[in-house]
Amino acid sequence: MPFTLASDDGAMKILMLEDDQRLRSVVVRGLHRSGHTVDVAQTIAEARWHIAETSHDVLILDVMLPDGDGFGLCRDLRSQGNWSPVLMLTARDAVADRVRGLDVGADDYLVKPFAFAELEARLRALDRRGPSTRPTTLVVGALELDPSSHRATLGSRQLDLTGRQFALLEFFARRADQVLSRSQILDQVWDWAFDGDPRIIDVYVRLLRQQLGPDLGSPWIETIRGVGYALRPERSDGPA
Repeated sequence: MPFTLASDDGAMKILMLEDDQRLRSVVVRGLHRSGHTVDVAQTIAEARWHIAETSHDVLILDVMLPDGDGFGLCRDLRSQGNWSPVLMLTARDAVADRVRGLDVGADDYLVKPFAFAELEARLRALDRRGPSTRPTTLVVGALELDPSSHRATLGSRQLDLTGRQFALLEFFARRADQVLSRSQILDQVWDWAFDGDPRIIDVYVRLLRQQLGPDLGSPWIETIRGVGYALRPERSDGPA
């Protein structure tokens, strides 16, 4: 099977997992017209085969499929260390489904029906972001994170984190001691089309601080007033 990487003109290698033949045909035809190469799968098993055989710039995963769901496939890929950008594509529009998709490691979420122009814009955004090169373990002071297994420990204590909490802590850990703005956090940990209240970041930071604990010498998320937040390897003063 030929191996193709995104070229300078923006062409991508895309996997589309979708069992609706009519929708699949329309989308694939449009992607081909735009110069992209598309592998097509109708089942989870076919998608796994394509993913094992070649690399893709972006994965489009439907949720409801004959042999499983896209949530489970995305979760499995992340646990195996596959960090190709994932766009979840589904008829479900409930907030709980959107949150579940993002919590298992998806990068974006698009609800059917949709305009092809929006789909392609989201694919371009994900392709620009690209897969991250993720080391086995991230270490910030006494904090250790294993992105492949979604395990976080502080000393001998394992942290109990949701998928989104882990994603936020991982983003901080990869940029320890860097000041990160709220817009950077929303773009990388939520998604580029997030239209909710940006104060959700403050809620998640508060939850992470509770997990990290109040002890001096432990990693701490510092508030940089008027700018954003920074993860410090050690807490050396009172509450931020």
